[in-house]
Amino acid sequence: MEKIYESAENYMETILILYKKQAEVRSIDIVHETGFSKPSVSVAMKHLKEKGLIDIDDSGYIKLTDEGMTAASGVYERHLTLSEALKAIGVSEETAAADACRIEHYISQESFDKIKEYVENKIK
Repeated sequence: MEKIYESAENYMETILILYKKQAEVRSIDIVHETGFSKPSVSVAMKHLKEKGLIDIDDSGYIKLTDEGMTAASGVYERHLTLSEALKAIGVSEETAAADACRIEHYISQESFDKIKEYVENKIK
């Protein structure tokens, strides 16, 4: 799989989060969730579709492809795990979520695996 850029990861993570809240996702749902403009979301969806990470049906409903779901699930897992680790060391929930959102795109797999192991063994 080729490198997926941070903005694309954020959009796919948003789609995944929306899936968890509602059965179907459209671009306008992403606009409301992110606060980004309709044109920005439209361009992003076009790029994700071109990369084979999402499909958009004739009614405008967005679905993550298998590759997109794998990528989105990985980002979402990193986000949740990093948020938990930061909260465990005393960071406020709001700050932990914001920092996890930034860290999740740059952390090495080795470091993430060790943090995940720590969270699973020490926190939960």
